[in-house]
Amino acid sequence: MQLIEAVRLALQSLWANKLRSILTLLGVIIGVGSVITVVTLTNGAKQFVTSKINSYGAATITISKMPQTFITLEEYLSFQKRRDVTYDDYRAVLSECTLCKSVGAQRHGTGKVVHGTQSTTDTDIRGWTWTMPALSNLNIELGRSFTQMEDDHSAAVAIVGADIVDNVLGAGDPLGKEIRVDGVPCTVIGVGERQGKMLGMSMDNWVAIPLTSFLHKYGAHFSLAIYVDAGAGGEVMESTADELRAIMRARRHLAPNAPDAFSIDSSATFQNLLGKIINNFGAVVAAIATISLVIGGIVIMNIMLVSVTERTMEIGIRKALGARRQDVLMQFLIESATLALVGGVIGVVAGIVVAKVITLAISFPSEVEFWSVLVSLFVSASVGLFFGVYPAYKASALDPIAALRAEL
Repeated sequence: MQLIEAVRLALQSLWANKLRSILTLLGVIIGVGSVITVVTLTNGAKQFVTSKINSYGAATITISKMPQTFITLEEYLSFQKRRDVTYDDYRAVLSECTLCKSVGAQRHGTGKVVHGTQSTTDTDIRGWTWTMPALSNLNIELGRSFTQMEDDHSAAVAIVGADIVDNVLGAGDPLGKEIRVDGVPCTVIGVGERQGKMLGMSMDNWVAIPLTSFLHKYGAHFSLAIYVDAGAGGEVMESTADELRAIMRARRHLAPNAPDAFSIDSSATFQNLLGKIINNFGAVVAAIATISLVIGGIVIMNIMLVSVTERTMEIGIRKALGARRQDVLMQFLIESATLALVGGVIGVVAGIVVAKVITLAISFPSEVEFWSVLVSLFVSASVGLFFGVYPAYKASALDPIAALRAEL
């Protein structure tokens, strides 16, 4: 009953001094809330990015002019000096790679799509080989994908995203309708599955046309990306990457000791980089949250010292009636831990609410991690215990006679 009574007294103290309690727990609430918010958003973003990376398959290898990720401006400028990855490179990989299960290539840009009186001006125009829908795990919701014949002969066909159907094509069956992609007429043969939004931006505002048609329209003066399905298994991935590297180096006539003039990446590359970024970001957030929790703990210690002063007679009466020193110590420790734990609970709720509001506002993915809730509550209670030791010790060390005399 002593534990229950101490918790009850702590909650009564919180309720009796509401404004002081809120100000006391503000540091703990901010610290715990910030951790929950960031962990929730970070986990959501990690799952989203991982799903997008894996949408190309865990065994997919990409060949491009520059890596998909780089850090410094100097790296970017050095990568820009490389030769473009061309359609001829794609044809060479397609014909020479013996370990490749499937090979595709793509280029993309932004353009205008028109149908009748409806149009868009910021649509993602994708030039795809006939193998790219399968390589990117695109599910065709309606209609069909490209054929090899359409790809080889620059057919005037297109696969569209859901936004094109909703905002441009209008009511009725979209298949067979003609759209103009930057002035080039194309017949809609397929509609991709709906992707939703990310950071407030639609993932469905796109049109895909055969890569050969794309190159005829926009020219072959920019680099494209080659995608290769290497099949399952880490050893197979490495062997396929080595073969691809040999093909590309031979096409560029690179000396044995010369560095690669292209980039070869896999989904593992992106996932490792994502893990490093999230870990570094988490370390920064943890440092900020620690500062907030320390400040909150200091405030709790200060308020508990005030509480000891205010309750000097109560402590004296308890000791005079037989309360042991460890009883008083335990009472104040439980009270300080309860204060911090209540702040932790409020912080958890506030953090989840803030994360979900951000998700609703800008469509940023969020996912609540149960372990983060438990860790936050444990840490907040530990902060209360740690910073409550001195006030509790001071209260337990009071002489009952001196305590009673102080109130006279």
